[in-house]
Amino acid sequence: MTKAGLLFPVLLPLLLPAAAHSQEDLGRKVFTQIAQPPCALCHTLQAAGAEATIGPSLDELKPDKAKVLEAVKKGVGVMPPFAGKLTPEQIEAVADYVAKAVK
Repeated sequence: MTKAGLLFPVLLPLLLPAAAHSQEDLGRKVFTQIAQPPCALCHTLQAAGAEATIGPSLDELKPDKAKVLEAVKKGVGVMPPFAGKLTPEQIEAVADYVAKAVK
């Protein structure tokens, strides 16, 4: 077995938390900056430091990941759809971020 083969089982657990952390960071950035207009412009989400009142408070609504995915992709009411404006990775990240933040 190569040295890399021996190190992989040791290093993998160290790399996974970084990947999860970067996914959370991406979700927060999509929510606060990347989406145009940013989600934080309309929605309250305490975890993101957002206190907007145009759209529903996500802290109160507590949407699960599936609901966030659908809303972001297709839009809801006056909220525009973001499919085609955000990458699939960005949409997945923001849905994960919001769903975990409101638990």
